[in-house]
Amino acid sequence: MIQSASLLESWTQENNQLASGCKDGQNEPNREHNLFRQRRWSSDFHKLLRKIQGIPPHLDRAQLELSVVYNTCVCFTAQSQFDEAELLLTQTAQRLLQIAGDDPGTSDPSVLWRTALKSVTGTALHRRVLSLLCLQWGVWLAKSRLTAVQDFQEEMSLLEAQSGAVWNDCRAETKEKISNIPILVLDPRRLVDLLKICTAIVQGAERLTEGWSVLSALQAASASPAPRALIAYTHLLSGSCLAHMNRPQMALQCYRKALETDPRCVCALYQSALIYSRLENSQAEIQALRILHSMLLLPSTTEPAMAAGRLLSPSLFLCSQSLSSLLSVPSALSVLHSLALKCVIHSRVSEGVECYLDLLAALQSEDQHGVHAVVSTLPKLPRLYLEAGAALLMARRPADCMALCDEVIGSTLDLLPEKVLLEDPVARRVAGSGEVTEEAENGLVRLLWTAAAYLLQGHCYSQLKDWKQAVTHYTRCINLLVKVHYKDTGFSLQIPCADKDPEQGVDLCVLQRLKGLSLAGRGISFAQIDRLREALRDLQLSRQAHPEGVSARRWYGEVLWRLDRKQEAAACWEQTWSNPIPSLSEALPVYAQELQSGPLLDSAELHQKLQELGPT
Repeated sequence: MIQSASLLESWTQENNQLASGCKDGQNEPNREHNLFRQRRWSSDFHKLLRKIQGIPPHLDRAQLELSVVYNTCVCFTAQSQFDEAELLLTQTAQRLLQIAGDDPGTSDPSVLWRTALKSVTGTALHRRVLSLLCLQWGVWLAKSRLTAVQDFQEEMSLLEAQSGAVWNDCRAETKEKISNIPILVLDPRRLVDLLKICTAIVQGAERLTEGWSVLSALQAASASPAPRALIAYTHLLSGSCLAHMNRPQMALQCYRKALETDPRCVCALYQSALIYSRLENSQAEIQALRILHSMLLLPSTTEPAMAAGRLLSPSLFLCSQSLSSLLSVPSALSVLHSLALKCVIHSRVSEGVECYLDLLAALQSEDQHGVHAVVSTLPKLPRLYLEAGAALLMARRPADCMALCDEVIGSTLDLLPEKVLLEDPVARRVAGSGEVTEEAENGLVRLLWTAAAYLLQGHCYSQLKDWKQAVTHYTRCINLLVKVHYKDTGFSLQIPCADKDPEQGVDLCVLQRLKGLSLAGRGISFAQIDRLREALRDLQLSRQAHPEGVSARRWYGEVLWRLDRKQEAAACWEQTWSNPIPSLSEALPVYAQELQSGPLLDSAELHQKLQELGPT
């Protein structure tokens, strides 16, 4: 008995020395050094536990053993060794029941813990078992086993209700560091508070669509003592819940609260941008994207320092897929691309140009350093060049646009197939076959990029009023587009836009758009050098390929007028004016849309001509 008491005192002293060192080292600023020390403490606690468990279990040593198990599992959890922690917790519950003489007849953790709690009710071991149950709760949460957490809700409520009185003795012991009382490396009350809000956050993310019940739980969690970053997450989830309930303005208020609580909560800013897009508030969306891009360039913005001074980081328990999806934010370069495109689409062309040039410069820098993973969500480089080229064209910078188009042509021209064979879309739908084959699709995409580059260069020469060069480049675009054939001969390639028939695919819609725009551009260029018959032919073909085109219809009427077919011209213009000029859309690449970059017809002059013509 004297030897047993001596061992108990020695082991207690060893536990306390380890626990004191572990607690004193929590603020280690060097991450690598901190991880090394955590592994060492975990190993030392585990060695001590094996010594204690090397002799038969006894009630007199149970308090020390449970304390060392707690400290060991905290260290395991801090290193994300959840399986090791859970195995040790299960073995400890079984060993505790062995001491109490109970046999639940199962290894199910829920049954084991309920039986263990019942067996120690009213004893000095009760608070230690509750401490271990806290860790089991944390392991379930870290492994996204929310059903187990939900099934154990009654016991969790017991933990919360008793987190004041039950832990007081333990906290006093820790502060006074009494030599014969085992010290814990982490105050269980702090662990309970952390797990409560993390559970509310994870459950809220999983149940966003359930409405007001989730919202009230999140609002209650936002009032709990917790790091600011976690409180910000409760506001973020409240906003997402309101967004699901179709209350966008209230959602925006919650996102604003999240940012006020923790300015590094960039996901709230990103969700705000999505709401503004949904509300079609383009100016607010652009402003949100601009701020988001600036924040993403700051160091450590996407990794809030929630674990400072804590052995257990909240991020350990926030691992659910739903939450990770909600907290995900595009890379800084992806946000910059979205910002550039939004600016161009919504008539802030000069800002869009600057954003595109910054993006291309950043990509060139990434390429020089061999970094590609960060930009994986961006469109392919030729498409980015074409988008930037279209923006430069709209900004009346044709020389810069042509330089980018030369880059696209130089990288794709030698890779183009002689022709692209596509299956009849109607036959494909009837047969139930898949999309275009990968080889044909890749060939089609490269062909469209090259054709678009020639189209933009044709527009550039049109801006420069070099009509012969414009005709040459529009013709090159057309010659590429006619390489696309359907296997069923005689099938007319009249592809509706993707927004009208998504099954046809965006690429086929782009093909038709490019064909219509290049024919219109060539027809207008022919009109400028008085080759009116060729102009009329191309403009008519353009109207067939791209009926929504405004320039082709107006110039078709102009050419008819010059050919002294004034009544037909008048009818054409009347029809054109009855249809508004379509604005740029995000549904299709900007370079495949009508940019109004060529010579314009003065509407006032056209009306004057009609008045001179008199009533028809």
